[in-house]
Amino acid sequence: MVILFGMPLVQVLLFGFAITNEIRDAKVSVVDPTPDAVTHAIRNKLFASGFFIESEILNSQEEIAENFRKGESKMVIIFENNFSGKMERGEHPTVQLIADASDPNTASMLVNYANGIISEFNREQQATSGIPLIIAEPRMIYNPALKGVYMFVPGIITILLMLVSAMMTSISIAREKELGTMEVLLVSPLRPFNIIAGKVIPYVLLSFINAISILLLSYYVFGVPVKGSVLLLLAESILFIILALSLGIFISTIANNQQTAMMLSMFAMMLPTILLSGFIFPIENMPEVLQWLSLAMPPRWFILIIKSIMLKGSGITYFWKETLILLFMTSVFILASIRKFKIRLA
Repeated sequence: MVILFGMPLVQVLLFGFAITNEIRDAKVSVVDPTPDAVTHAIRNKLFASGFFIESEILNSQEEIAENFRKGESKMVIIFENNFSGKMERGEHPTVQLIADASDPNTASMLVNYANGIISEFNREQQATSGIPLIIAEPRMIYNPALKGVYMFVPGIITILLMLVSAMMTSISIAREKELGTMEVLLVSPLRPFNIIAGKVIPYVLLSFINAISILLLSYYVFGVPVKGSVLLLLAESILFIILALSLGIFISTIANNQQTAMMLSMFAMMLPTILLSGFIFPIENMPEVLQWLSLAMPPRWFILIIKSIMLKGSGITYFWKETLILLFMTSVFILASIRKFKIRLA
């Protein structure tokens, strides 16, 4: 009854609030080597629009790569040296818009919004003083060609590993309950940890082979680069696989049969994984309640990690917090599963 009546309501709410292509409060950093009245006016107009919020003031262009790797900003705005001075001399000063195109849709919209605001500023200034036009120069990094596959491959890897791994373990254990073989294990001298480890290890190997296959296809067929450490990427993938498997085991301790386990694995995880992970729809555009809820979604953190390694070439120093979050979630699900087994043994 919960699945029949509760799931449609949850789906409608998620689709209604989470699916939006609007941009709000995107973090933007600024490089303004010689601040003046004109650059301040442009900055005020950009940040008053509601599309952008000021993230950080950078001292030089050398800090831009570090800023993007840390995930501090979605876009960096660079004002030319002596901006107002060039306008007074009749020259055309430039504003460079550098966007993180690892999410090409968001990057395109951010650049278009900024271009529109700068064009409006140009029209206002020309109408009053006839000053020369300000030229906006967009530049995309990490994905200059704005290929959609750069966004979809990390997300698809995450969804497949999450759903397949969790579903395999939850259904296999629920099937043993239905057949009565789980009771044999529960009354045996085996400890709960031994039972869980015996169920997880084979699927870790199978899911790891699956992950390697997906990565090979993405590299050789779709041309998605792996700029960072391959060993680090595989290690993070194993961690996420273990997390997904431990979640599947936890679901199996709740479900009494295969059908319930499949429904929980498919519908309780698939939609939140797609909608609340930031895979397709930016999390910062969602209501605050859904933003807080997304913090409990393991795929959100793994997508950040895999994009950092594959597209940005970042090391563990840039996503150690996300790795610790995945480790914590894995420990919680494993301990909860063991506790459930202990309750059954008691």
